[in-house]
Amino acid sequence: PDLFFINKELAERSLSHFIRQAWKVIEPGTPYIHNWHIDAICEHLEAVTNGQLQDLVINIPPRHLKSIAVSVCWPAWVWITKPEKRWIFASYAQSLSTRDSLKCRRVIQSPWYQENWGDRFQLSGDQNAKIKFENDKTGHRISTSVGGSATGEGGDFVVVDDPHNVKEALSDTIREATVEWWDQVMSTRLNDPKTGSKVIIMQRVHQNDLSGHVLEQGGYEHLCIPAEYEKKQYHTAIGFKDPRTEDKELLFPKRFDRQAIEKLKTVLGTYAAAGQLQQRPAPAEGGIFKLEWWQYYKTRPKISWILQSWDTGYKTGPKNAYSCCETWGITNSGYYLLDLWREKVEYPDLKRAVKNLYNKWRSRVVLVEDKASGQSLVQEIKRGTKIPIKAVTVTDGDKVVRASLVSPIVEAGNVFLPEDAPWLADFIDEHTHFPNAAYADQVDTTSQALDYLGQKTGRIIGGAKVISNT
Repeated sequence: PDLFFINKELAERSLSHFIRQAWKVIEPGTPYIHNWHIDAICEHLEAVTNGQLQDLVINIPPRHLKSIAVSVCWPAWVWITKPEKRWIFASYAQSLSTRDSLKCRRVIQSPWYQENWGDRFQLSGDQNAKIKFENDKTGHRISTSVGGSATGEGGDFVVVDDPHNVKEALSDTIREATVEWWDQVMSTRLNDPKTGSKVIIMQRVHQNDLSGHVLEQGGYEHLCIPAEYEKKQYHTAIGFKDPRTEDKELLFPKRFDRQAIEKLKTVLGTYAAAGQLQQRPAPAEGGIFKLEWWQYYKTRPKISWILQSWDTGYKTGPKNAYSCCETWGITNSGYYLLDLWREKVEYPDLKRAVKNLYNKWRSRVVLVEDKASGQSLVQEIKRGTKIPIKAVTVTDGDKVVRASLVSPIVEAGNVFLPEDAPWLADFIDEHTHFPNAAYADQVDTTSQALDYLGQKTGRIIGGAKVISNT
């Protein structure tokens, strides 16, 4: 086969190859520079296209081709084989949404695209406007803005690309209005909620931005790619793992080298850089628990004995706290977090979880804070089982004080986390954001465990006192 057909086949099979070939239409005066993150974005969009993934959040720094991949090329690529698909796109400003709509249409109308796939569909002459165009196979692409109207139209793919203006992201009123618009307007536009897909692609701007909101709700696959590599590792359901290995290794050094990134950090400031560049809207060093203090392990060492620490909650509503259990292994070298369980459950399921997790690990002691939600649990477990459960009262009731008392043991390098655990990123996020995180159940559970262990081993002196040993 000649080169024309080879390129056509490559572009048709691979969104990444499609972007490389379409680049001369989109940015004819700028050389194309490829990088692995473009493949990662494309592979996840392909998984959405074929139904392997349904809803997707992509967090990535600005100026990394996210809009060209998602808003410009993805619909044009899908229409090659599925021209009947309908799309609704939105950005925080109509001008941005219109810009990408025009680029997408320009790709479709280009001689390159028409020569390859002009026989698949035709754009409709009576509906070929800047913000909406259709094809003769009933597919359409509509662009709107946050807070704007999608004129009652539906889509198979509902996409928001940069829902927040970074200059307004710290305004609770504006940010919350964007989240409300997504919940009540945009996310309801799917033609078929069972098969349709919602995609959010953005740089993080605040812990309670749209990404934070939907990730807390659950149900979204999360592709998170920071500008500089951090130890916490994100995995996705299709097998993605960040290929970088060195701390602070750059994402796209051919375009954003060390000098460029450092200049961006200076311009943005610590907080904004943490969000927009690192996709972690709080400074990396954290407040009480700094990121660099945590140690990591691949292979579990020989454990002397095991402790479980519980923070309990009985309700399952979106505003209620999680119940959390951390299982810690004690060694001569330090404390190893072996397992973490965290869910919103009703009391019967909570009691069942305590029994199941004890049976899994056979811990020497099970700590439960002596508060309203833990008192009856301790009493019932004691009456009905031989689980070595202990009620713990905290003399220093303030969460920040309690965390501050145990942070020296983390700072000393005595706390080890499993580097490939699927829950690791959430664990580190909560501790890094504390005391400004949405939840504190994991921090409370860690504080309780390390305080007890510190008293047993003499490594730290804390504020917890065991009040029930039998």
